[in-house]
Amino acid sequence: MDYNFRDIEKRWQKNWEDNQVLKVENDPSKPKYYVLDMFPYPSGAGLHVGHPLGYIASDIYSRFKRLKGFNVLHPMGWDAFGLPAEQYAIQTGQHPAITTKNNIDRYKSQMNMLGLSYDWSREYKTSDPAFYKWTQWIFLKLFKSWYNNKTRKAEPIENLVSQFEKSGTAGINASCGEELNFSAGDWNAYSEKKKSDVLFNYRLAYLSEAWVNWCPGLGTVLANDEVKDGVSERGGYPVERKLMPQWSLRMTAYADRLLNDLDTIDWSESMKEAQRNWIGRSEGSSLQFKIHNSQFTIEVFTTRPDTVFGVTFITLAPENELVGKITPASHKAKIDEYVNSGKNKTERERQAEKKVSGEFTGAYAIHPFTGNKIPVWVGDYVLAGYGTGAVMGVPAHDSRDHAFAKHFGLEIPIVIEAPEGWDISKESYDGKTGKCINSDFLNGLEVKDAIKRIIEEIEKRGLGKGKVNFRLRDAAFGRQRYWGEPIPIYYKDDIPYPVDESDLPIELPKIDKFQPTETGEPPLARATDWKYKNQYHYEYTTMPGWAGSSWYYLRYEDPNNDKEFASQKAIDYWQNVDLYIGGSEHATGHLLYVRFWTKFLNDYNLVPFVEPAKKLVNQGMIQGVSSFAYRFIPTLAFMGDQDFYPEIFISEELHKKINEGTLSEAEEKDVSDFFETKFEKLNPKTSSLTIHKIKSTQIRVDINMVKDDTLNVAEFKKSRAFPENTFFYPNEEKYICGHEVEKMSKSKWNVVTPDDVIEQYGADTMRMYEMFLGPLEMSKPWSTQGISGVFNFLRKFWKMFFNEKGEFTLSDEKPTSAELKILHKTIKKIDEDIERLSFNTAVSAFMICLNELHDLKCNKRAILEPLVICLSPFAPHLAEEIWSNLGHSTSILKASYPKFEESYLVENTFSYPVSFNGKTRFMLELPLTLTKEQIEKEVLSSEDAKKWLKEANVKKVIVVPNKIVNIVVG
Repeated sequence: MDYNFRDIEKRWQKNWEDNQVLKVENDPSKPKYYVLDMFPYPSGAGLHVGHPLGYIASDIYSRFKRLKGFNVLHPMGWDAFGLPAEQYAIQTGQHPAITTKNNIDRYKSQMNMLGLSYDWSREYKTSDPAFYKWTQWIFLKLFKSWYNNKTRKAEPIENLVSQFEKSGTAGINASCGEELNFSAGDWNAYSEKKKSDVLFNYRLAYLSEAWVNWCPGLGTVLANDEVKDGVSERGGYPVERKLMPQWSLRMTAYADRLLNDLDTIDWSESMKEAQRNWIGRSEGSSLQFKIHNSQFTIEVFTTRPDTVFGVTFITLAPENELVGKITPASHKAKIDEYVNSGKNKTERERQAEKKVSGEFTGAYAIHPFTGNKIPVWVGDYVLAGYGTGAVMGVPAHDSRDHAFAKHFGLEIPIVIEAPEGWDISKESYDGKTGKCINSDFLNGLEVKDAIKRIIEEIEKRGLGKGKVNFRLRDAAFGRQRYWGEPIPIYYKDDIPYPVDESDLPIELPKIDKFQPTETGEPPLARATDWKYKNQYHYEYTTMPGWAGSSWYYLRYEDPNNDKEFASQKAIDYWQNVDLYIGGSEHATGHLLYVRFWTKFLNDYNLVPFVEPAKKLVNQGMIQGVSSFAYRFIPTLAFMGDQDFYPEIFISEELHKKINEGTLSEAEEKDVSDFFETKFEKLNPKTSSLTIHKIKSTQIRVDINMVKDDTLNVAEFKKSRAFPENTFFYPNEEKYICGHEVEKMSKSKWNVVTPDDVIEQYGADTMRMYEMFLGPLEMSKPWSTQGISGVFNFLRKFWKMFFNEKGEFTLSDEKPTSAELKILHKTIKKIDEDIERLSFNTAVSAFMICLNELHDLKCNKRAILEPLVICLSPFAPHLAEEIWSNLGHSTSILKASYPKFEESYLVENTFSYPVSFNGKTRFMLELPLTLTKEQIEKEVLSSEDAKKWLKEANVKKVIVVPNKIVNIVVG
């Protein structure tokens, strides 16, 4: 019987769905294992073959763990809120919910084609009010909380208010926007509005003026990772930095915990290092510089207070509010121009900028230790979001300060003894070793000791204090969009208040257009009759896309609970994720946010763990192989009328020669003659034609028109709006395209869909082939050159269960030691490889095993049945079909992974090469326990020996135990 994969796969996918085979329940009698894929955002393009790489890997591991006796939670849902659906709604008027549903349906059908073992009974999307009710609930918890640095956890805001009422800010050690000082009397006398403003300085979810990436073209604030080169990543609209009211989450309160707890989780070192760098812990000191002839003071944070005597200037960030206050009128015009230019660059762009820029404010600061006047500059290399938005310039010992000072001709005094050979004119000495020089009372101290000494002096003189700083910023939370979770806040007398929890969810209202109002307010301001208690207007901004994905893994544990985000019973059983698989691009976005929310929920004992995932694996990327054709473009001078140019396509080799300038005269003449012949034939009115210059360019070709690098010219011509006459030099019988490995993308015409692969080879083949391409964590190009080998493996495996008549039959004969050795070697190998997520080597092991069993003509149930179980995580459809034919009435998912018996791998025989007069003639396997005499007797009595001996006279038999047997004949 042939391997009819199409029928098999459809039938078993329907069986799993109809019988809810993949549904999982809480079962305390079994150990749990939670496998999770990163939340996908469903786009209209659907999946290409690169997307399922992680899904297939997690599915194999989930099925394997089931066979190992675990109760496995392997869910799937949808990160449904997003800017693409909103932009499509603006362009077409179609509600984002419709677009999102269509995209989800497409994704889900493709996932089901692959036989992924998701428990779809737990499916949800973040745009369901039943889900985002609990996102809103968590937001309210954040709004009603502050972070107590003494207890190192979030606490109810009522506790803080109670302390304010009794003793003001005395004894308060809180994570906050700025240090405030007021008495109980002050607090009790404050107005309702004043109290609200003060509490926003402490709340974990707060409203404040903040610098944001404002995109007028999209009408919304964008995150840093949504901006590239000054424009929006989606649509390419200009982005400007703008100060505006913004909801934020006080993520910085958890900075040290986010950093320290990285040591407790099994994540890749590169991922953890990316987070460490993003959090950016640094120890140092604050230090105040008074402005000359002014009431203002500049506060800086520095990690190198030991270099304070080397300060020759101060630089403020363009956004620093002091810029406008200290700049005299004589410098205002230039400063305003510079500030407007600098603040519109994102922080990422400014950090990457190599060009030095700045402007002198005209103001001077007083050095706190020397009393010298030092100039105050504005420079876009200083970021408003880091430290205080001001730096003290120590050009001899900081590379960016050095570049700034050299560019503007500022002093560069040396205050740390540098190694011999260092040239101050070329670079700064940034090392943290050496002795202080030219530094008053610090002279002679090593850097480490000098830092301690200067901080003591700074604190003694009241100029600042030692402190720890973090690069991590609070998370901007509001978006001026429609398609997102409404923020559960209403306004009364311009004061924000939380809605009652009993009124959740606050659902998205109907609006007439999905774009900002004519006065620039967010789309939600268009809603009519959308008021809290029918009288107070709601917050018009919505939550960002990452809000739901910061806690979504918990909802899978109890997805239909309408009383709480998940029951304590479910959370206590499923706990946090055991294996999380997804892309490395989420290192400093989603993965930081979900860790932050988990720690917050743990502070309130809502979850009994502090990290969302124990183990994290980043799958590599399956890259596309793009195809290119090369177009010949001449520069012409001619007399007469011109109707059009013909399109002339040349080979990749000629294209390279043209662009490298290595085209020979003969080749150039040949190409030119060809072009002129075609041109003149099409343009008979042309009286003369001269080709002045030859150049060529490459264009992308849809890979669906290319097979083995050969272009289907007829299809190529039909697909593009080329002139009627298109020529291929020297002919179009066989045009060979060039190719390049790059990201798989619709815009690059190199997308391969799983639908096409499954139609041709089947889902099981695609699953195994994607794993076979290489290690899971590595990126690799998609190629179908090896896919037929995997397909043939499955066909060959299938045929092992059928006799010559095509009947499904297995032998109940007792297996040989050789067969048992092959089986148990494979059981052990597959077990170890899956546990290490080394799926490519596991596929190789299956192939080796099959070849060895095939050579032995093995058709024994005792060998092949356990092998089917081992294969089932990789090729579940084929395995289910064989398992059913073997007489099992339940799914193979209910089976147990075969037990490895080490005894079968212990060598108790040796395969002797038997030679006649030194020439090996056959192999004979004999027990290791035989004596020399017994070995000689067994060899001479064997049928193979008799065949070679015939009438020959045996003169001598040489036996070397466990090596050789040589028969000397005469």
